[in-house]
Amino acid sequence: MSAKPTPEEARSQEGQLIQRVVSEVAKRVVGQEGMIERLLIGLLTGGHILLEGVPGLAKTLAVRTLAEIIHASFSRIQFTPDLLPADLLGTMVFDPKNQEFKVKKGPLFAQIVLADEVNRAPAKVQAALLEAMQEHQVTIGGITFPLKEPFLVLATQNPIESEGTYPLPEAQLDRFMLKVRVDYPSRDEEREVLLRLGSGEPIPVKRILEPSAILAARSSIAELYADQKLLDYIVDLVRATRDPASVGLLDVKPLIAYGASPRASLALASAARAHAFIRGRSYVVPEDIRTLAPDVLRHRLVLTFEAEAEDMDADRVISQILDAVPVP
Repeated sequence: MSAKPTPEEARSQEGQLIQRVVSEVAKRVVGQEGMIERLLIGLLTGGHILLEGVPGLAKTLAVRTLAEIIHASFSRIQFTPDLLPADLLGTMVFDPKNQEFKVKKGPLFAQIVLADEVNRAPAKVQAALLEAMQEHQVTIGGITFPLKEPFLVLATQNPIESEGTYPLPEAQLDRFMLKVRVDYPSRDEEREVLLRLGSGEPIPVKRILEPSAILAARSSIAELYADQKLLDYIVDLVRATRDPASVGLLDVKPLIAYGASPRASLALASAARAHAFIRGRSYVVPEDIRTLAPDVLRHRLVLTFEAEAEDMDADRVISQILDAVPVP
């Protein structure tokens, strides 16, 4: 009978499995390492991800490929202005044979849900999605159904097109662990896209990860060591978004209407642990926090009209805060 692996050995095995996942995704998605890494962080922490980028940057392909590799159920929902909550959740359907209503479940009953162009749906649909994201459950006809774990919403939105879109409510934005900006590939990467995908032939990937392995990795990540000084650093960063003057940024204070909530502190700590895990470490370093702070905070800051007049965006504000808060 083989001996049970130690926590360190188990963590190493899980880390090697994650690196295999990265290699499989890279077969189809050229470059975009930052996006792939953050998708994995969401998967390994249970945090929902909002991807923002122009069409054609492999956002949908990356999400679909990830779902194939982890052997999870997948659904893609195209959000449109005429979408109804029942189109997501499902509805009660009358069965004339048995003379009773039955529940017909909607596409939200998948483990990985791609919400394409999520900002095109009206408020009622956003509210239905919000319950699923926060509570991991769905209510149909007064009956509550738990969603199968791991459950993850990966949403996309187009930053350059505003016609027919609805700004996402602040409460819903706060439920996304990370907001990731997806940029154009480099010249060499774009050339590799032509070489690899120009034939139009599908590229197969292996199913190498079971949902149970993801849940086990989540437990390992939650136990990764983070020094008390690093936790204080996270708190100081998030509190600086509410009171920039406390770190000497007097000129930034008029630019922020509302800072990040304590949920941002929890998200940043969890994301930093997952980042360390992917890098093969059993402990968090300041660079884990600094790397992910923009993705955790950018959608949680509400800037004033003065910031807009000065052409100041959230990323520039966060950059100044990162420079001002002392690194432990």
